Amino acid sequence: MNFITLATRDLEAVRTFYRDGLGWTPLVDVRGEIVFFQVGPGLMLGLFDAEKFDTDLQRDQTTTGASGMTLSHNLESRDEVTATIAAMEAAGGTVLKPAQDGTFGGIFHGHVADPNGVIWEIAHNPSWHVDDAGTVSLG
Repeated sequence: MNFITLATRDLEAVRTFYRDGLGWTPLVDVRGEIVFFQVGPGLMLGLFDAEKFDTDLQRDQTTTGASGMTLSHNLESRDEVTATIAAMEAAGGTVLKPAQDGTFGGIFHGHVADPNGVIWEIAHNPSWHVDDAGTVSLG
């Protein structure tokens, strides 16, 4: 997978959320159309104006939001989790679950919805490791 693209009703609000709430710098930013953030090696997150998204798909309906899923952002410490959730809220996000110990796996996490309703899990998982080759281990 190289791109995850989400339709959004309010491109300005989500630009602010991801730039200021997560501290990400847009790689490509076409005002009124789309903004791309590189979120990992070879992985881009695109936020596409909903009307232009539907035009691109040749659809007559309005596509927005996502349900039944979370996007996760793993951090190095519990303090970073708490600070990131606060920054995301200040940048227009809605805290759904404040930072707290999880019920399994030794994780410390919270959940924040972006202005489009996409749910982010912000977590510190001491079992999560990525080696130099990019291979993930969870134990």
